[in-house]
Amino acid sequence: MVIDIHGHYTTEPPAMHAFRDKQLAGLLDPLRRPAAAALSISDETLIESVQPQLEFQRQRGSDLTLFSPRAAGMAHHVGSEATSREWTALSNDMIHRVCTLLPDNFAPVGQLPQFPGTSPKNCIAELRRIVEQLGFVGVNLNPDPSGGMWTDPPIIDRHWYPLYEALCELDVPAMIHVSSSCNPNFHATGAHYINADTTAFMQLIQGDLFKDFPTLRFIIPHGGGAVPYHWGRYRGLAQNMGRPTLGEHLLNNVFFDTCVYHLPGMELLAKVIPARNVLFGSEMVGAVRGIDPCTGHHYDDTKRYIDQIGSLSDEERHLIFEGNARRVYPRLDRLLATRGA
Repeated sequence: MVIDIHGHYTTEPPAMHAFRDKQLAGLLDPLRRPAAAALSISDETLIESVQPQLEFQRQRGSDLTLFSPRAAGMAHHVGSEATSREWTALSNDMIHRVCTLLPDNFAPVGQLPQFPGTSPKNCIAELRRIVEQLGFVGVNLNPDPSGGMWTDPPIIDRHWYPLYEALCELDVPAMIHVSSSCNPNFHATGAHYINADTTAFMQLIQGDLFKDFPTLRFIIPHGGGAVPYHWGRYRGLAQNMGRPTLGEHLLNNVFFDTCVYHLPGMELLAKVIPARNVLFGSEMVGAVRGIDPCTGHHYDDTKRYIDQIGSLSDEERHLIFEGNARRVYPRLDRLLATRGA
């Protein structure tokens, strides 16, 4: 089985965007603020909206995608905490509907109603709702809800602990994933995303988070940002700080996906990061949608790169494509087990 752990709903029906526009317009004129009940989208429209993902699954040989709201669309820095809470619930409900309509193709991952300067404990009610009531198997956690300004404490700070306690209790992992950038210095997908991946890893080196939360699990997407390329730097920094080796300090709790869009980068990831810490992901219909003229294939067809890495054993390929996902996302494993998978 091939499980893609990194998929976003980037092909939402136009009605979703129209509702969001009205919601944000209502920040200036409350009379224009739409009621949540005003968002009406048929099942047929939802199924039609994900045909690009279904076609890529067929073409590329993947079986199941962990599906979450559009990352840039989370926009936690926009509006107010109440705005984020309403938009998050609507977005998660739409993910739930898609995954219920197409359970063989998608499993649900949610966003959290974060807002700059507010306690992450305010996200716990929505976390419990989507996991306990709707069957979500994971969440995306934004380490920078300010949208590129980094005004909240580092992810190792006790500011985040109430949310971590809930994640451990519910036994769900979090993908460390920022949203859109309002800082013109940082292109959202080309700079802000990669900066955040790298920053989160460095913060984790600096702290002892997993001593307090030994069962907490994070996935750092986009191949870990700069981490695999600068693995020696991080090993050296950890050594200078008197930290244990990276394997002992972080790799029981931190994992990386394969959203790396060329073969040399994927080969480096596979060489530097142990196979037990790598999960297949493509972010298909995501940040990079074009065809690579050097290969004639889509940049985000990441399975093709993994298939070309001759140094991987069959056991390691199984871990990357399926085994690690089922271990890191235990609620996904239980969900698949009930289906006989």
